[in-house]
Amino acid sequence: MSSRKIAVATLLSAGLMLAGNASAEVSGSVAVVSDYLFRGVTQTNENPALQGGVTWNHESGFYAGAWGSSISWLSDSDPEISSQVELDGFIGFAGDFGESGFGYDVGATYYWYPGDYPAGFNEADTVELYFGLSWNVLSAKYSYATTDLFGIPDSDGSAALDLGAGWEFDGGWSVGAGYGRQWVSGYGGELDYDYWKLTGGKSFENGFGIGLEWHDTDLAGVDDTVLVSLSKSF
Repeated sequence: MSSRKIAVATLLSAGLMLAGNASAEVSGSVAVVSDYLFRGVTQTNENPALQGGVTWNHESGFYAGAWGSSISWLSDSDPEISSQVELDGFIGFAGDFGESGFGYDVGATYYWYPGDYPAGFNEADTVELYFGLSWNVLSAKYSYATTDLFGIPDSDGSAALDLGAGWEFDGGWSVGAGYGRQWVSGYGGELDYDYWKLTGGKSFENGFGIGLEWHDTDLAGVDDTVLVSLSKSF
């Protein structure tokens, strides 16, 4: 097991020990999406993806979970790569700043891409630390890569900032907007880019949900994308 995997496992074990016997709950979801977009960039060559995840939330604010999706971007880039799935493990702590109405969220995510790779290929597995703030309908999240970023050589120290606003209405309707910037360390700004989105959706009492999203970036040669989704929460 790599040192990064050992670190994530150690953090998870420590969190569970600290949690003690206090109450906790488990939630999750499965979804089918017309395209899997991460920070504005398709991970499935604009094809549909199957996704699912589960999260364990403790009353103390500690949480841990896993999420996965089908992908194709690695095998699309090199036919010798067999990886067709992304598996993420995450751990964090969320809470409020007293009665101020401000919330915070701090944690780490390990992005794992299992599969066979050709000799000399820089692994895509990535560890990011993150810190988020929220107030009313507004949110902000800063992510920092402690490893090379998704296989880009010498890119450790890359960062991303996501800003968002979301509104919920009676009947399960919701709308949102987001803007983000990805900084890729080690390339003098040549790989940095901006991305943004508009979202809408409706959730039903039986746990099903439908969504419609529009994504775009300022990357040359990357078109804007309309994404539709069908999900089931449990």
